[in-house]
Amino acid sequence: MAPRILLDATAVPADRGGLGRYVDGLLSALHALGADLAVACQRADEKRYGQLAPGARIVAGPAALAHRATRLAWEQTGLPHVADSVAADVIHLPTYTMPVSAVRPTVVTIHDVTLFAEPEVHDPVRTTYVKSATRTAARRATRLIVPSRATRDELVRILGADPEHIDVAYHGVDHEVFHRPSEAEVKQVSDRLGLHGRPYVAYLGALEPRKNVPNLIRGWVRACSGLEDPPALVLAGGGGWDDEVDAAMATVPPRLRVLRPGYLPWPSLPGFFGGALVVALPSRGEGFGLPVLEAMACGAPVLTTRRGPLPEVGGDAVAYTEPDPEGIASALTALSGDPARRAGLAEAAYTRSLEFTWTASAEAHMASYERAIRQYEASHGRGPASATH
Repeated sequence: MAPRILLDATAVPADRGGLGRYVDGLLSALHALGADLAVACQRADEKRYGQLAPGARIVAGPAALAHRATRLAWEQTGLPHVADSVAADVIHLPTYTMPVSAVRPTVVTIHDVTLFAEPEVHDPVRTTYVKSATRTAARRATRLIVPSRATRDELVRILGADPEHIDVAYHGVDHEVFHRPSEAEVKQVSDRLGLHGRPYVAYLGALEPRKNVPNLIRGWVRACSGLEDPPALVLAGGGGWDDEVDAAMATVPPRLRVLRPGYLPWPSLPGFFGGALVVALPSRGEGFGLPVLEAMACGAPVLTTRRGPLPEVGGDAVAYTEPDPEGIASALTALSGDPARRAGLAEAAYTRSLEFTWTASAEAHMASYERAIRQYEASHGRGPASATH
């Protein structure tokens, strides 16, 4: 009989972001594979997860779980009770933290370890607790799931994690949501941004130091210096922090246009990515690089860096740059002046994106859950988590 999996989705924030896309894509694919699922979530997400996985047992936690400190405390005491009540065979925590006193197989997703290698590019408040949680998970979880080989290797190198207890499961992309856009979809986004068909360089993500937005701004300014009709720079998304963004913005000449539209609704993202001259995501560090894959799925020419796992995602289907302003300026200049190169990248990116599916990711997760159960039973014997459903 298939193991009953308890997925703890209580950490998904209101704006969903990358974690929300990961949980949504994974949960839907696990359901399609016929997995026996239970989901712990915040009350606001109860209906959503019920629709994504019909037949799964959805357990909404207390209303106070919207507050991080309360959620972390509940995870230590409330989540084990939920696991008992649903007779879970394995618990999957999709982001860093785990109940220390778990008495059943526990699988934890570690999305990246960049905060150990470059703590200065992370929010110092968040860094402290994520570092602690990551160390605990590396030491105590039955198995770890990571979204790339690069993240696995860093986890082993930095924290001495046992590579035999780490499973790589690439993220997928929802090809119905992220697709090559129609002309109408491109026009709708362009008009909404006030560009009305004028060219633009697109960025989507948080404004945090590891995303390298200040150097993107500086590099774009340099690339535009000799152009009569320079493309706008659109910095979409929100959240995070980066004190240097405002300083970089102060260097933008009046004739150049920077747009900061905030969060864009999902239905507009294909038009945003696919309508861009270039999608520039010159990150200094990632665990996977989901926006890179999503832009590729929309048939966009993508510029990124060779840092961490990004070459695992982009392969030969994207353009690369060093993360400094000079490198970004040179790459943007070359791409903006070469329509054939952009068209070739756009086609290659779309084709490569088809290799990344949530079904393949869910299959890798299922294999990890089953390894966790076998591993736990070998070291603990069959416990209460192994009851027949």
